[in-house]
Amino acid sequence: MTAIIEVQHLVKIFGEHRAVNDIHFVVEQGEVFGLLGPNGAGKSTTIKMLTTLLPPTSGKASVNGFDIVRSTTAVRHSIGYVPQALSADGNLTGFENLLIFAKLYDLPRSVRKTRAWEVLEYVGLTDAGNQLVRNYSGGMIRRLEVAQALLHQPRVLFLDEPTVGLDPVARQAIWDHLMKLRQESNMTILLTTHSMEEADSLCTRIGIMHRGQIAVIGTPDELKATVGGENPNLNDVFVYYAGDALESGGSYRETSRARRTARRLG
Repeated sequence: MTAIIEVQHLVKIFGEHRAVNDIHFVVEQGEVFGLLGPNGAGKSTTIKMLTTLLPPTSGKASVNGFDIVRSTTAVRHSIGYVPQALSADGNLTGFENLLIFAKLYDLPRSVRKTRAWEVLEYVGLTDAGNQLVRNYSGGMIRRLEVAQALLHQPRVLFLDEPTVGLDPVARQAIWDHLMKLRQESNMTILLTTHSMEEADSLCTRIGIMHRGQIAVIGTPDELKATVGGENPNLNDVFVYYAGDALESGGSYRETSRARRTARRLG
């Protein structure tokens, strides 16, 4: 296997707060790697550093062989990123949103329209391509945002809470598209989620973060075996490694952001 994400002693400090505190892990090509943990554990901050949106305070990391500090442009050309925050413009059609992203990704003008329709078809939005995004359902918006991230055929896809706020049908549709993507392209996926069902269904390996550090890494079955008891599940694993009730839930800002995301997709 080939390592496509390598993280060594990565640290991010805001003021006196260590949001990410000396983490290290490796993700192999073709994996679906999940970062789990309570709000405020450092998951989103880690993704923002790996996608070059935040500079690390110290430590090193590389994506697709490119250093996240010294080779930011090469990293950005190698990745797709679906954030929690809304990244599609409701006043434009799905197709128009994709054309804007195609330009941002520096796709040649001659292929932008063709590629936009290809990814719309891939995520099942061909019939809605000429509709305004403000008329999309939450599941359709999320699929469009995945399409935006896939336009330039990235090696690594980062997803921050990809199904938050979605109903079970829309959530399953997103899961199906992600598994299809991995099977057909061997793309590496790194995602954060609060859904233990999602992590168990999608992830080949999982890292659980708590208070800025990674408490444990393993396959879902390996992690379940560490907590003991009869028929343990990932909820049991989560509580075992990150179950500090007084510290869970995140800050006011994080709680507000999560609820806004759920409202826009719900």
